[in-house]
Amino acid sequence: MPTVWIPSLLRDLTSGEDFLTVPGETVWQVIENLDARYPGIRDRLYEQGTLRRNIAVVVDGVTSHQRLRHRLTESSEVHFVPAISGG
Repeated sequence: MPTVWIPSLLRDLTSGEDFLTVPGETVWQVIENLDARYPGIRDRLYEQGTLRRNIAVVVDGVTSHQRLRHRLTESSEVHFVPAISGG
């Protein structure tokens, strides 16, 4: 199963877990399965049919341009990376 690294801003929903193994063949399926285990996580990552603009998806060390449609393997590592703002 793919390994999903949970950013610190979402760990309140995962009881502090920083990574989880989650079934799914695409990033979207992983998000759906995460939300089934940890309700509310989808709403923090997803809105109006797509990932939130301030969230990047990194799969196996590469920023994904396919985002929700990105195909995963059993050994994939998925990171949801929130944008950092500042001045």
